[in-house]
Amino acid sequence: MIELAIRADPENPSALDRALEALPNRQAVFLLWPREGKPYLARTNVLRKRLLRLLGKRDAPSRSLSLRDTAERIEYQFVGSRLEAQFLLLDLARKHLGPSYRDQIRLRLPPWVKLILSNRFPRTQVTTHIGRAPAIYYGPFRNRATAVRFESGFLDLFQLRRCQEDLTPSPTHPGCIYGEMGRCLRPCQEAVGDAEYRGEAERVAEFLRSSGRSLIAPAEGARERLSAEMDFEGAALMHQRLQRIQDALGLRDEMVRELNHLHAVTVTPSVEQDSVELGWLRGGVWRGFSRMEFNPAGAAAVSLDTRLRELAQSVSTGKVDAKLRMEHLAVLARWFYSSWCDGELLMIDDWEKIPYRKLVNAVSRTAHGQSPPRPSTHC
Repeated sequence: MIELAIRADPENPSALDRALEALPNRQAVFLLWPREGKPYLARTNVLRKRLLRLLGKRDAPSRSLSLRDTAERIEYQFVGSRLEAQFLLLDLARKHLGPSYRDQIRLRLPPWVKLILSNRFPRTQVTTHIGRAPAIYYGPFRNRATAVRFESGFLDLFQLRRCQEDLTPSPTHPGCIYGEMGRCLRPCQEAVGDAEYRGEAERVAEFLRSSGRSLIAPAEGARERLSAEMDFEGAALMHQRLQRIQDALGLRDEMVRELNHLHAVTVTPSVEQDSVELGWLRGGVWRGFSRMEFNPAGAAAVSLDTRLRELAQSVSTGKVDAKLRMEHLAVLARWFYSSWCDGELLMIDDWEKIPYRKLVNAVSRTAHGQSPPRPSTHC
């Protein structure tokens, strides 16, 4: 993916100095290849300044890192945004840095709330690993603390067990405080059978898949019905339940959805003038970037809305490697939740109902270098 290169000639070091001085101070990802061993991979906002610091001639001893005497080749590629740079870093790290590439680029997998369906008595846990066994994954969260807070909050709406052990049900099991408080069906004490407990687990799964709508819609309907029947006490109780549901959902971070219903479009600056980069997340899988040019040579006049619809319809739906999927989501979450996020992200509840007016506005703001409105799911 690296497009441009400079070779270091030990017999003509001044040629390297001239080549470095000619570089622009633009955002880029670069590889410094030594004569032996693994390359040095990094991202920078000022390519010339960074390479001069690493490779420039020094008149006095310095404590800073210098690769001038070991570098054989410099490869670099300009990027338009931090998001594009992070995906390029991951791609190059996987190719060149060996098994420890995640540590070298400081990529940490984000936490998810996982509903373990493969267990006889399903339970939840906070994890950073997306596995192959039957499960529901809800995330990605900003950090483990927010994931734990949401897990605790939404479980208060159900009677799913919170213990982490593999249960062997028995009437003599001591149980736990949640069973005493009526917040667990107590499968450990055989208070319910497998089928009844599975039914409660399915309610939890549907809550996560629908982002809470499976509880909100019935609660709202019951509140309206009780109010119409003049049962104001019952309507007040149902309103309180609805408030508890909304409070639990309010504990989520902005990007959190059920994994297979995780859809989003990123809008970031492009390395090319009069262009933006659109990034596609569909079904919890990163589908890459599409470049949108505003003055394509020889193109007929087509509305921005129409072009966006054509691009969205062309987004692929094929499977990807599970490990790469996790890493792509980690890159996207890291960018979105960071203080250095340099674009906008539009969360989408239904891929067939993309809010194109909002997307057009986001593209226009990015093209003109404007900041997104607050508060919103834009970063």
